[in-house]
Order: sequence, then C-alpha cells, then structure tokens
Amino acid sequence: MRRMGDVLAGIHATWECESDALVIRFERGIRTPKLFQALRERRVPHEALASVTLAPGKRGTVVLHAVPRPGADPLMEAAAGQLKEACDPYRLVLPADREALAGRCRDELLARVEAAAPGALDPFGAYDEGVPSTDRFLVAAPRGPLSFKAYDGRATFDGSAEVAFRWSWTGASSEKWKAGDRSFSVRDLCGVEWRSPDVPDGHLRLVRRGGEPRAVRPDQDPDTVVFGLGYGPVHESLPFAAAVLAAIRSTDRTPARVAAPGAVAERIRHLGELHQAGLVTDEEFSAKKAELLAEL
Repeated sequence: MRRMGDVLAGIHATWECESDALVIRFERGIRTPKLFQALRERRVPHEALASVTLAPGKRGTVVLHAVPRPGADPLMEAAAGQLKEACDPYRLVLPADREALAGRCRDELLARVEAAAPGALDPFGAYDEGVPSTDRFLVAAPRGPLSFKAYDGRATFDGSAEVAFRWSWTGASSEKWKAGDRSFSVRDLCGVEWRSPDVPDGHLRLVRRGGEPRAVRPDQDPDTVVFGLGYGPVHESLPFAAAVLAAIRSTDRTPARVAAPGAVAERIRHLGELHQAGLVTDEEFSAKKAELLAEL
C-alpha cells in the first residue's frame, strides 16, 4: 500500500487506502464471518479513525487494527464493545511474512489520520482528553429497510422513520400481547440498547426520548425484542441497531408527530379484544385506552 489506491489483501477482507478514506471490502466465502458478509463494504474517512496498530496474531499471522473514534461509527457504537475479535470489522489478519508491508500500511494510514485531525492524537495514538468525539456519524450505517426475527417477534425498520415490533404467538409474553404490536417513530427515540445474542439475556431495546430508565425484564418490556438460540443473530440484529441509531442521530429534533387516528383506533380495537378475552383487567383496559387517546 505504498501508492494511493494500492490494495492490501488479508484473510476475509481487503483494505484500500484512498486519498480521504480507508475502504474495507469483505469476502463472501463460507468461512467469512456472517457479519462481514452482511456489511460487504465500509468506507471509513480518515477523520473517523483514532489510530492504527500492528501486532502479532495467532498461528503465524499479524493483525492490522484500525481504531475508530468514539461516536464515529454507528455499528461500533451499537456494539458497545461486545463484538468478538473475529467479528471486528476493523481488524485485518495477514500472514506473518507480510508484516513489513503491513507496517508500511500502518505508517501511511497513521500519517493520513493525523493530517485529517491535526492535534487530536497524542504520541501514543490515543485521543487527548478534552477533544470531543464527533457529533455526527462519519461512517455510513447499513442501509434499510431491514428486518430480523427475534424469539418473541419480528423487528422491522423502514430505513428512515419508523421501527415496528410484531409479536409472535409462540414466544411473546402476556405483557407484550397486552401492549399490542408496536410502532415507533424515530423522532420519539433517543437511543438503542443492543445486548449481544451470544449472551443469555440478549435483546434489542429502543430507548424513548424523555423516558425513564427501565427496570422491567426484556421479555416483559414492549419496547424490547428478545433474542435466543438462532434468533436475532449478530449479523442481522447489529446492523439493524446501527441503522436505527444513525437515523436517530440524523433526525431533526422537532416535536414528535401526533399519532394517526386510524392507527390509534386499531390499537384500541386490539386492546378491546384482549379485554374481552380476559387477558386485560378493567383497570388495565381503561388506563391503556386513556393513554392511547392521549396520543391524538
């Protein structure tokens, strides 16, 4: 990678250093992590990077690692440090005999990172305290529309304005059935909490703007879909979370839209069916109906 546009090919991915960005392209072979296959390609502006390191890897390899700035990449923000090393899209694994070439690539990238953000890097490649993280994402989020199947329902995102949860008859709790299928305007959200499906309590929770922190269990929270064995896999749920997070960040902070009367009427009708079936008490029905009418 000594000349502009040169390509450095590693295991499962290639890096190409353009004049203003690092372009990472992922292979699509059967051994390539599914997350890489889902991402396909990422364009990372030099100003989105904090540093680039080179270190020995496992079994005769070396690893180039580009470290993104806090707040620069919605995918890494949503992951919140939960990705396994093998699924880190910023790691390029190379045979050890290419260490010299990898070293030149690291030096070139570091020079460009420093030029793109002058004064932001300390001598050890970390951002100085007091240097604010970017207030906008510099790396593009996965494109929508997106959807995935969770254990207790299906999550869909139209790519810009609305997220929806549709509950499963077999997996959803009674609390979620009482609440009914959910639609969320991105304007009403302030964040996304993604808990990896690789851990027992994996879930995706939407955080409402101005809402109180939730202590309720994910399986009982209608703002949350729960993962499980084979449900909400990383390569589907993490790009989804990143796309929603990016939409939240880019949304104009205007007052939330008033709910459409037809949508409210449909939710009240569904609530009435649950009440008639004995799944909702009189008190719960009255309180929820008043809450829905207040959205008009």
